[in-house]
Amino acid sequence: MRADAQRNYDRLLEVAREVVTENGAEASLRDVARRADVGLGTLYRHFPTREALLEALLREDVDRLTAEAVDLETSRAPDEALLTWLRGCVALNHEYRGISGLLSAALEDPESALYDSCMALHDIGERLLQRAHTAGVARPDIDGTDLFALVGALAWLYDQPAFAPRADHLVDFIAGAIAP
Repeated sequence: MRADAQRNYDRLLEVAREVVTENGAEASLRDVARRADVGLGTLYRHFPTREALLEALLREDVDRLTAEAVDLETSRAPDEALLTWLRGCVALNHEYRGISGLLSAALEDPESALYDSCMALHDIGERLLQRAHTAGVARPDIDGTDLFALVGALAWLYDQPAFAPRADHLVDFIAGAIAP
């Protein structure tokens, strides 16, 4: 990629992170281009669809969260590692309102640009859960798919005006039910 094209790509991702954090997954692509000081055509050359932009934006964060979880696997007690992973996943979903469905769909679509990243995050969550099962500090009737579903459900709470003030409490409550 040419240097100017790389700068535009990096700038678009930087601005997209801000805009999506402010406005959620349905943020205006026109606003992203305007704030990045590039034309809409430049945005679409790099990211032909909204999903492509969100996937590029999320892949970096999902990969970072996965790497942190791999470190947790050896540096923290099983229950603490599992709950830290859970809270990190919920925080990522909350940071970018409206992306839970995209992440869940990516698990079912090997053609998705997010598939590998989401599978890695799912797999490390499942390993952390298995480690907690082995240590006897997690409910034996929960599996990795249940955890991923709970992440989406818990992130949804933050987007609901009636529940948002209680969302942290409810995340703690559910976390306590997983690893009592």
